[in-house]
Amino acid sequence: MGDIHELVIKHGREVARAMVRPEDRPLVDIAAEILADDRQHLGITYSGFCLTSLPHKKLADDAPWEKRGHQVTLLVEPGRLKVNGKMKLFGVPYGARARMILIYLQTQAIRTGRREVELGRSMRDWLTRMGISVGGETFKGFREQSLRISACGLKFFWDGAEADAFEKGGIVKRGLIFHENATDERQGSLWEDVVQLDETFFQALQDHPVPLLEEAIRQLKDRSLSLDLYVWLAYRLHSLQKPQPITWASLYGQFGAGYDQMKHFKPRFVQAMQYALAAYPGAKVEGADEGFILHPSRPPIARLTA
Repeated sequence: MGDIHELVIKHGREVARAMVRPEDRPLVDIAAEILADDRQHLGITYSGFCLTSLPHKKLADDAPWEKRGHQVTLLVEPGRLKVNGKMKLFGVPYGARARMILIYLQTQAIRTGRREVELGRSMRDWLTRMGISVGGETFKGFREQSLRISACGLKFFWDGAEADAFEKGGIVKRGLIFHENATDERQGSLWEDVVQLDETFFQALQDHPVPLLEEAIRQLKDRSLSLDLYVWLAYRLHSLQKPQPITWASLYGQFGAGYDQMKHFKPRFVQAMQYALAAYPGAKVEGADEGFILHPSRPPIARLTA
């Protein structure tokens, strides 16, 4: 994937696009945007989300989600919220939109050092900043995921460590509610003015934040598996002391939920990895017959201040 970045640096975006296969041109566009990003805005996620992840697709509303990662297991359980005076069951959050919301909330919490995240009068500005147009279906999708995040219960179980701290934890304690009639800028804020993160989750985030490049998150906003791979690489690569082989069996165990067979998983994973690497120029990842080899690399962004 380093060749894509080298092509852009040497020849510029348009010439580089003409030099690659048509299906690889989106990779050139991502690489060009990342290389041109002078702002270097910071994004943040909790280390647990780098090693395991939310589902990519919708589950049954009453179905819990359990995902095993390297030395950690994530359990997300459906929850209930009162909507229009009635209690309603919400399934676990899923997909790229849920991941985007979580990264935004975690980033703001670390920037301010407070678990109360002020959203301002309109989320429209943030959605625009992320390159997401605010329309009817987009609004409904973000509202649904915000409700699922608010309702769910969250537990991380770390191998060889106490997991009781997460026993009753969630992600959001209160406030992450879209207003149904606030799709127009003149209607006021799209969300409640303040979101309060769960105290246990906030403490874990403060103790183990992982820096991300916000532009990379923007470029991968519609690709949930690529987002997962990007945050995984952001966590793993800079901490390596020597090359680390990762087998296909291990990758399938961590990222293969939803794929019945390895033969269906491999091509989807390779494609998602290409997009993740396009958004992470410093990543040194080598393909191998048995899987991939991770090499020590610099982090995607080197600072924890915005």
